[in-house]
Parts: sequence; structure tokens; C-alpha cells
Amino acid sequence: MKKNTLSLFLSLVLAGTVQAETVFVTLEKDNALAVVDPVEGKLIKTVPVGRRPRGIAISPDNKFLYIATSDDNTIKIFDAETLKEVGKLPSGDDPETFAINPAGDRLYVSNEDDSMVTAIDIAKKKAIKQIKVGVEPEGITVSPDNRWLISATETTNMVHWIDTKTNAIVEYTLVDPRPRSVSFTVDSQQLWVTSEMAGTLMILDAKTKQIIKTVRFEVSGVTADKIQPVGVVIDKDRIRAYVALGPANRVAVINAQTFEVEKYLLVGQRVWNLAFSPDQKRLYTTNGVSNDISIIDLDNQTVTKSVGVGNYPWGVAVKP
Repeated sequence: MKKNTLSLFLSLVLAGTVQAETVFVTLEKDNALAVVDPVEGKLIKTVPVGRRPRGIAISPDNKFLYIATSDDNTIKIFDAETLKEVGKLPSGDDPETFAINPAGDRLYVSNEDDSMVTAIDIAKKKAIKQIKVGVEPEGITVSPDNRWLISATETTNMVHWIDTKTNAIVEYTLVDPRPRSVSFTVDSQQLWVTSEMAGTLMILDAKTKQIIKTVRFEVSGVTADKIQPVGVVIDKDRIRAYVALGPANRVAVINAQTFEVEKYLLVGQRVWNLAFSPDQKRLYTTNGVSNDISIIDLDNQTVTKSVGVGNYPWGVAVKP
């Protein structure tokens, strides 16, 4: 093979190893959705979606985006390719956060003002149950095995374990003040919960519903009042977890086996939420005050890029 041909071939092979994806970011103060090419590290476009968009998720088949437009009191459905609105869901007042079950047929919304969780049949676009929980529910997730729906209530300082078959609360766990985000390990055996006010992360055993470890954060040069854990994600191999520390402007890297903090990564200002790339080679963070997202290379554990996206980025979802 000639040298020039070989060089072209190698460059194509190397290019093929980079998995392209699209990153979607809700812009709370722009009433819009930012569309980002993370490989090029640039904003492609912004699309109007409704008033005060915050929570966002993509359907398990990657065909639809669900966006909570809080001031419209609904969750809107968008075609993930065309970004055209194709439907709405009856979310209740002021939806902020929500979770989709693994099958993609149920969506659960935190209704913060009403102390409720609303269960919605996506196909029928119909609310099928309202579940009374504690005061100010926000963090919400469904376990990968679809056994548990979890609602964290910020003022009651509780995690509610809800049976997805009956939509009934089975148990409560008291946690540190103002729990903000909840996330299961991929095997559904552990629930990770952040406490914004205490500045902690709690790991709960899903069988006993008890806290097995509380992690505290200390960042050199940052006062304790600035360390406010919010978003948390755990990789599929349960090697590492990542916690957004709010106005500390850091993402904590945690060994998911020992629960020790390995390092802190400096990102943008007031980091809120996190999402993995499909291959979990990268992590994307929304930085609400600096109006950008950070791109983290997870192999090297380094922040590689910052991309300006618009005013007050809040939620993030990734499409392969």
C-alpha cells in the first residue's frame, strides 16, 4: 500500500473510533434547547421549546426527547431527529424533574408544589396515578430492573421507595438535608443520593433500604458552604461515579467500589447536571452560571473543552 493511501486509511480508521453523538441541553432562561456537537466542540443551533425548560430525557429507543417546560405546566415530546414537537404529557403544575422507566412506557414526574409524584402512561398521554409523597419532591429515578420508583423530598429529607407495580410507597429512608438527585447502580443494588445542604453523598443498599456509606467532600480553597452536591451518575461497570458540586464549580470523581473521592475536576460555574456519552468515554456537565457545558474525557479524567450554549443551562441528554 502506498504511503499516502496508508495515511488516509489510518486516518479514516482513527476517525471511525470516535463515536459521534448529539448533546441536548435545556436553557432555562432562553426558553430553548441547545444542540451541541461534542466531537467538534461547538454549538450547532438552539431551538425554542417552551417556557422555562429544565428536566430532559431521551426515550430508550432514542426516538423522542421529553422536556419539562415548567412555566407551561407540561412535559413536551419532540422528535429527536427533527426536533419538532409531536405531543404533550399531563405533568401537573410546574414540572421540573422526571424519570422514564426502562421499557419507555411510563414517565414519572415530581410535582414539587403539590407534594406529589404523577405517573403517566406515555402511549395514552394520560396520568394514571398521583402518589402523595413528602414536601418538595425533586430527585426521581427508576431502578434499571424496574422494581423501584424513587422520590426524594427536599423538605421532608426522605427517600420514598415506591413499588412500580402498585404505585404504592413501600418504605421510607431518612437522609441528609435537602436531597437533590438520586441514581441507581446498573445492577439496581445501590441507590446514590446527594444532599445539597449537608454537602454529602449517601450510598443506600437497595435490599435493606439503609445508608451504608456517607461521603463528605472537601475541596482545597473552597468554603464548605459552596459545596452543594446535586447531580450524580455512576458508570455501567461501577468503577467510578461523578457528583456535580454546584457553586464549588467542581465534579467529584469517586471510586464506586471503595467510595473514596479520587479527585476533583474544575468545570464551569455552578455545575448542575451530568450525562455520559453512549460509550461512557465522555461526561457532559451543565454549568448554570457560566452558561456553558464542560466536556470531560473519562479515560484521562480531564476536562477537555468548554462549549458556550446559552443562558442558564440546566438539563442534559445525549443521543447516539
